[in-house]
Amino acid sequence: MNEVKNEGVLESVFKLKSNNTDVKTEVIAGFTTFMTMAYIIFVNPSILEAAGMPFNGVFIATIAGIILGTLAMAFLTNYPFALASGMGLNAFFAYSVVIGMKVPWQTALGIVFVEGVIFIILSVTPVRRMIVNSIPMGLKTGISAGIGLFIAFIGLQNAGIVVADQATLVALGDLMSGPALVALVGLIITGILYALKVKGALLWGILIATAFGWTNGVTPPFNGFFAMPKMGDWNQVLFQLDIVGALKIGMVGVLLSFLFVDLFDTAGTLVGVSQQAGYLDEDGNLPKASNALLADAVGTTGGALFGTSTVTTYIESASGVAEGGRTGLTGVVVAILFFLALFFRPLIGLVPGAATAPALIIVGTMMMSNVTKLDWNDFTEILPAFVAMIAMPLTYSISNGIALGFIIYPLVKVFTGKGKEVHWLVYVLGVVFLAYFLWL
Repeated sequence: MNEVKNEGVLESVFKLKSNNTDVKTEVIAGFTTFMTMAYIIFVNPSILEAAGMPFNGVFIATIAGIILGTLAMAFLTNYPFALASGMGLNAFFAYSVVIGMKVPWQTALGIVFVEGVIFIILSVTPVRRMIVNSIPMGLKTGISAGIGLFIAFIGLQNAGIVVADQATLVALGDLMSGPALVALVGLIITGILYALKVKGALLWGILIATAFGWTNGVTPPFNGFFAMPKMGDWNQVLFQLDIVGALKIGMVGVLLSFLFVDLFDTAGTLVGVSQQAGYLDEDGNLPKASNALLADAVGTTGGALFGTSTVTTYIESASGVAEGGRTGLTGVVVAILFFLALFFRPLIGLVPGAATAPALIIVGTMMMSNVTKLDWNDFTEILPAFVAMIAMPLTYSISNGIALGFIIYPLVKVFTGKGKEVHWLVYVLGVVFLAYFLWL
């Protein structure tokens, strides 16, 4: 009786039936998203530790930022998107701002906080929504496919299948090495399960690959289930931001860089994953875009207070979408699992990057299917979409891909007599992006 009542409450809050989903599907999707992005609670503290921040404090702050941002997204939009400290943004925070520019990490956190407040203001006005919805449909499709390539590229790197090479930049790794072998076994098993439409295929693939990793030493040895977090650790970063220092005139350039990269990383992820989930309307616009952007801004602002770098929508959310996640219930499950991760840190640490790599590669495969939606008879649509698509993995940046697409799109339209098809804001953004590259 209580189970039926609980399902009724979840239905009324998340509108499961109208989104063609159910509690079981959403829970599996939440577990899958959690598994594919759980690495961030270890990687983010490692990166910010280089900036002088205490690892254990950032570990707790990272999870707090995930919970706040993901729940904000779940209840403000009912979308299945998870948020966390952005990769790339955390490296910019640590290596460029704190180490390179010698800005104290407390001041850098203050800059992230101010950025978040500005985004909250922009999100309750039409500005951010207009920017997201002004992206031409061809570019939106290219961005979605590009994010798929990017996700797959990250998976191949995590697996050691693709490695760095001085002569060619990238090369094939040793496929018989531990991580690569775990990933390949996981990829084949996950691919078979997915093709057979087995429920939870991505999650089962991660678990099986983790188990296989014990046979060749990739999965670390079991070291217990439970570890109690310490409030004293969190207090070292909690509310330690320096807002006054962030507002000094010398910090304006840093603030603008954070604003620019975060805005278009978020826009690209939202558009890409939303297209995969089927959320874009017939005009290619994202319903509830303002609320989605507001949730992202709330995550960033709260994350800075908690003691972590910019919180943003995660491309790994696509793994949950691929498992059928369609509502905010997926995000609630993700948030609950990350809360539990505070106490089950040794258990979460068992899952190696090589075991989650197959899920990322398969999600990338699914997102690449969006290229079929491009108008292949109109080269003025194909070229900008392709440049945006290929630039994302090759420059390791979603925002770079979007920027190049926005610069090329209006130019090829104008010089082929199709300038009237272009939204005025696309011209403005093209100039802004060009100025940004020149300024860099």
